[in-house]
Amino acid sequence: MDFNLISLLFAEESDLLQTELAIVLLLSLAALVAVIARRIPQLPYTVALVIVGLVLSFFPNPFNIDLSSELILSILVPPLIFEATLNLKWENLRKNLVPILLLAVVGTFVGALIVSGILVLASRTFLPELILPFTAAFAFGALISATDPVAVIALFRDLGVSKRLAILVEGESLFNDGVAIVIFNLALVAGISMASGSQETFNLTSAIIEFLRVFLGGIIVGILLGYLVSTIILKNVDDHLVETATTVALAFGAFILAEQLEVSGLLAVVGSGILVGNIGLRNTSPTTQITLQNFWEFAAFVVNSMVFLLIGLDADLREFQPNVPFVIVAVIAVLFSRSIVVYSITTIYSWLSRRHSIPVPYRHVMFWGGLRGAISLALALSLTGEAFGDVVATEIRLMAFGVVLFTLLVQGPTLAPLLRFLGLSDQPEPERLQQRQQAQLYASRAGRRELERLYEDGIVSTEVYQAMRDVYTGELRRRSRKLRDLLHEFPELEQNMMVQARKDLHQAERTALGDVARRGLISEEVYHELIKETDNRAAALDMIQDAMGLQTDE
Repeated sequence: MDFNLISLLFAEESDLLQTELAIVLLLSLAALVAVIARRIPQLPYTVALVIVGLVLSFFPNPFNIDLSSELILSILVPPLIFEATLNLKWENLRKNLVPILLLAVVGTFVGALIVSGILVLASRTFLPELILPFTAAFAFGALISATDPVAVIALFRDLGVSKRLAILVEGESLFNDGVAIVIFNLALVAGISMASGSQETFNLTSAIIEFLRVFLGGIIVGILLGYLVSTIILKNVDDHLVETATTVALAFGAFILAEQLEVSGLLAVVGSGILVGNIGLRNTSPTTQITLQNFWEFAAFVVNSMVFLLIGLDADLREFQPNVPFVIVAVIAVLFSRSIVVYSITTIYSWLSRRHSIPVPYRHVMFWGGLRGAISLALALSLTGEAFGDVVATEIRLMAFGVVLFTLLVQGPTLAPLLRFLGLSDQPEPERLQQRQQAQLYASRAGRRELERLYEDGIVSTEVYQAMRDVYTGELRRRSRKLRDLLHEFPELEQNMMVQARKDLHQAERTALGDVARRGLISEEVYHELIKETDNRAAALDMIQDAMGLQTDE
């Protein structure tokens, strides 16, 4: 046997083991950061990951993973987008589709123009060392316009923010990712054409037609694939493992097929995810719904952890030191353009549609919550010297990393205080009182049970036991009466409690059925039949809870 071939096989095996070890270390680190971040409510989990990555970047890199454009766009982003759209209800999206598309399409284009204008002006006045032609500045403006709502939406869920505000922020991000990539590619083509000395002039009409082709083509591809999977596989195949595997193939397949057809792969993932989330999940069994939700929630957690850790690891803070003026100008340009886009579009929309106007506090959050993340970095990393030269490509990458780090490390942690200051995170007072009284009642009953145990074990005397029992009995009566009076005054609270209690009971029933099956007391067939019945009842409760949530948010 050829010894060179043996050496090559061993080398490939060694690289594979190193990559596997790197993934294990990253996931272990992500889990540890998640545990710590949960103890610091003001610190979003994704921001904590970036901070840890930045700290580790000062040490020799133990992870054999490069943060490349292909890794981000082709592997990490599709599952993130699919998971987000899977939970995006069409009814909520439809009601806010006009402002979302205005922000995602018009806002992205206008924002890119403003950023590029500021950068060109700065390079010609007080930063002559910032050599940026307009096409390069416009490419940077396009790539930095892609917002990343991961940290923001997670914070919204923790603070109980209005569903409409969450839909506006998340919907804009899902669509402007694809728009930013299309505009970026158009700027790149123009830059390459100018660099090669081509005599072709820029044609606005052709650019608009190309934009519409790529934008609408991506959505159409995603909708068609999502519809086929929803109506053929999810409707007719009653196997939660096969159905889950099909959605994974769909998430990546929609992206790949769209890119092969030279339309937007990310918008294809958006279209397919919306179809599966709103049609496919209704066509399948509750058991499959639960499996899909759990799988994609886990997948999003893993991918998010990888993305934000790698962002921190890949950012070399030492490179920023001589380029601080460039980064500062870029941050100012991005903040200024974001303010113009958000406030102008939301104001015009609210003036034209007074019935569905966007409240001013929402606009403040939409402005400050426009964080940048994986898409911006992927596009910046994809730049080579072919279009604008190596020096300009390096400047754009540094500015992109600087803006992303600023939005994550400055805007991210300050968003929760802003929400509280604007009064957008406050729970309704009746709900807060209900939770408080329920917690007190639960604590008092737990205390009385512990007192009973201490008395039975002979640790406390009869006199002490009787005295403390009387105290607990009085507290329980008083707190039960207060809770009963509150529920009588606000009947909707009792409905919420009933639905939540039934969901808890269904989960207990599911756990008990699994225990019985593991002991061999029932067959697999009987187990699956009973699980389906339990999941059907749980699905009905989910529909009731969603309807109650929609009514409350209206």
